[in-house]
Amino acid sequence: MAKSTQLKSDALMEQMKLHLSTDAGKQLTNKIGLVYQINISPKKIGFNEESYVVDLKKGEVKKGPYEGGKPDATFSFTDADFLKVATGKMNPQIAFMRGAMKIKGSLSAAQKFTPDIFPKPSKM
Repeated sequence: MAKSTQLKSDALMEQMKLHLSTDAGKQLTNKIGLVYQINISPKKIGFNEESYVVDLKKGEVKKGPYEGGKPDATFSFTDADFLKVATGKMNPQIAFMRGAMKIKGSLSAAQKFTPDIFPKPSKM
């Protein structure tokens, strides 16, 4: 039985929910207009994943897999690597080349997934 572990990314996703309700977040929704599913694993990609949907069409973040068809792009990370990419400490292209991030779906949609979409880590 898989034991649920608390991911450090949970706090960032909570901040993302608040961020999308601000004016800056609404601008992101208008600019990007894509749906991303992010699968985050505690230690190894593909094992005990938690899924989040970052919907930049509706401006919301939800825990669980996307239920409205297929997301524009799906990313898989470990918890630590997701935080590095989201906080700008690791370039998304480098993360992909190193195998720290896996992508399914549209590569053009994936290229719009940058640290700029996340709130600045002021309170992390």
